[in-house]
Formats: sequence, structure tokens, C-alpha cells
Amino acid sequence: MLTTLIIVTIIKMKIFSIPSPTRHIALIDVNNFNVSCERVFNPRLNGKPVVVLSNNDGCAVARSNEVKALGVAMGAPWFKLKDLARQHGIIGLSSNYALYADMSNRVMSILREYSPDQEVYSIDESFLDLTGFQSGNLIQYGQKMRKRILKWTGLPVCVGIGSTKTLAKLANHCAKKRSVFNGVCNFNAMNHQELDALLSEIGVGEIWGVGGRLAPRLQALGFNSVLVLKRANPERLRQQFSVVMEKTIRELNGTVCIELEEIAQAKKQIMSSRSFGQPVSDYVSLAESITLYISRAAEKLRRQRSFAGSIHVFIRTSPFRSDDPFYSNGLTIPLPSPTDDTRQLVNIALWGLRQIYKPNYNYAKAGIMLGELVPAEGVQGDMFSQIKTNPKSAVLMSTIDTINRKMGKESIKLASEGFRRPWKMRQENKSPAYTTRWSDLPVTS
Repeated sequence: MLTTLIIVTIIKMKIFSIPSPTRHIALIDVNNFNVSCERVFNPRLNGKPVVVLSNNDGCAVARSNEVKALGVAMGAPWFKLKDLARQHGIIGLSSNYALYADMSNRVMSILREYSPDQEVYSIDESFLDLTGFQSGNLIQYGQKMRKRILKWTGLPVCVGIGSTKTLAKLANHCAKKRSVFNGVCNFNAMNHQELDALLSEIGVGEIWGVGGRLAPRLQALGFNSVLVLKRANPERLRQQFSVVMEKTIRELNGTVCIELEEIAQAKKQIMSSRSFGQPVSDYVSLAESITLYISRAAEKLRRQRSFAGSIHVFIRTSPFRSDDPFYSNGLTIPLPSPTDDTRQLVNIALWGLRQIYKPNYNYAKAGIMLGELVPAEGVQGDMFSQIKTNPKSAVLMSTIDTINRKMGKESIKLASEGFRRPWKMRQENKSPAYTTRWSDLPVTS
């Protein structure tokens, strides 16, 4: 009887201690995204050094491999690159946000067909959970993704696969930097010795969440490679850094601590600001820019079904112009009752602007931030509020959003946004909106 009981107990222990299957998480990343989007519609840029510039054509925010080989750093000011650009023929392009957003949507739509579990992490990156596909060859599966995206959009991508999101990001780094992987790197297909040998060759700064900010601190403690950090004591480093570092180490060892977010979390703040293409000193120009920024932020607010409880307005002159006096100021205005109505938000923001505006200054930047966001379903009414909830407001805002979405941005807008906008950001070398404007569609002769 005792023997039978022991055997039954052992069988139960084996049944209920079956390890969970290894996760197969993929990160798909478009190579040099902004530059690649430009090259799709302008093949003459292929093989040439190209940079895409930030607002007002200020800094390099995307670089082709040819530019990276010249030692141009991310964020390098364009005016400092002029001599190098003339010497090597570097082509500087203004950011084409409409084109990049549309191309991103096309890539993410294609990837959605390869797994029902998708997290769109950024404009050029997406996580897929391929755990249910482990019976097949995931390297071949990744190559199919690459070929379809290249054929349907013209964009080159690399695929990294690992048992956690952190390892998937590292695998994607290897897929990009090491030609032996041919664009697809699967850490799960390697044995422990192979994987550790590879991780020993990767600097700790390449780890997702470490980067250039924490890398020097880790290197000072002797953690120079990914492998050394992987073998560290997570609890001890949590005390020295944070719980994020502990999660990173556990993820490097295959323990999932960061799950896919299939539904994007609602933002807790929405900010909209721009540097001006040329300095402005008059109140009207500042009011136009504030109205525009509020309109764009309010549209995002309604898209995530939230209401704003406060508005922060700020203006400042350039800190780099020694010949101009410097002035910077901002004001946060709590709302009597949360709202998503653009008109109400603009009226309050312009009231705030009047409080901080000073004449005879050359302003270089203005912006707003909507704060204290609450879900639309959870808005608490206020019988004493001066902002009255109009049942027609929601219908009007929805109608405006729908028309602008179908007919193009600013098809309908507030008149206080202005029409000439001499202050708008500088985009001296912007490509056409090839995919979102009929007049800019490519034609053949």
C-alpha cells in the first residue's frame, strides 16, 4: 500500500511540475526607418549618404548606413555637418511625418497577419508573440515576414526572436549588425553555450533599458558585456539601481517580466510643442501656434476617450541667441470641470498665454500640455462649474475629427489657428506626401 502511494505521488508530481513552454517573442524593426521610407519613392537615394532632420531642419534624427560610417552621431546639428556634407555629398531631408506614419501603418497591418498577439512598440518596431508557432521553423517564418514587407512596402526589416522582450530586442540587434544571421536571429534556436558566447561579445549598452545612460555606471562596476550582467545577482542590483534593472536581468535569463501590451495604454499627459521657423514677438502669432497645438492635442485626447483636467502653457526665447534677452515662462491652469472640447480648451489656454506673454521678446518656442487626464466614462460632473456640458459638443467634435480624418488634417479648423503662419517650422527639403495626398502621387512618364 505504501509503495503504491509513493508511486502515485511521484506520478502526480511529474504531471503537475511540467515546465511551461518556452516563449517565442519576436521584435520586427524597420532598418533606418525614415531614410528607408524616403528611398522607397526616390530610388536615386539608394547607396548615397542620407540624413533625415528634426523640426526646423535642426538635427539628424535618422541616418543611412553610409552616414553612420562617416561617424555622424544621432542628434548631430545639421549646421555643424555642412562641411562634411559638401565633402561626402550627404543629402539632408526634412522630416515627412505624414509619409512615415502611413508607411508604419502598412507595416504593422502586414505583421498583424503573422500573429494575433501584437504590440506596436513604436513607429518602426513591433513585438509579436509566436509561441503558438514553435512547431515550425521560426527563422524561415521570420524570412517570410521580411520578404513580404519588402515586396509590399519596399522597406527592409530585421527580425529578432527570444524568450523575452529584452532578449528579442538583443536578437534584433544581432540580426542587424551581423550578416551571418541574414536579417533573422533566433536566440531560442541556440544552445546555452552558443548564446552565452554571443552575449559575451555584446556591450552592456546595447541592452533595452540600459543604453548610454546606465552603461557607464554598470561598466564602472565591471559589467561590460551582456553575459556578465546576465550572471549578476538581480536582488543586489535592484538595491543599487531599481526594480527595472532586476527585471532586465531576469529577462536576460529567460524569465518573462514584461508582457506584450496588445492595447496601447492611454496617455496620462498629452504634450504638443514646436520650435518656430523664425522668431516671433507678437501675441497674435503666439496665439495661433497655441491654438494649433491645443487642436492637435485635443484630437489625440478624444481618440483615447479621455478628458483633460488641466492645461499647461509655456513660451520661451532661444537660450542660444546671446544678442537677445532670455525669457521663459509657463502657467498651469486647473479646469473647473474636465473637458475634451477644443473650443473650451483653446479659450482657457489663450487666457493663460495672456498672463505670461511679454512684448518685445523674440520667442523661439511655445507649447501646451494637457494633464490630469481621466477616462470619458469616469468624468465627474460639477454643478458649480462655469464650463457647461453641451450635449451637442460631443457630436460637433466627433464630426470635425471624422472630416479631418477622411479629408486631411485641418480641413476644418478654428480660425484662430491662422492661415499664413509665418512662424511655422522650417522644412526646406521635404519630400512629397506620396501616399496620403492625391496631388503628390508618383507618376511615370
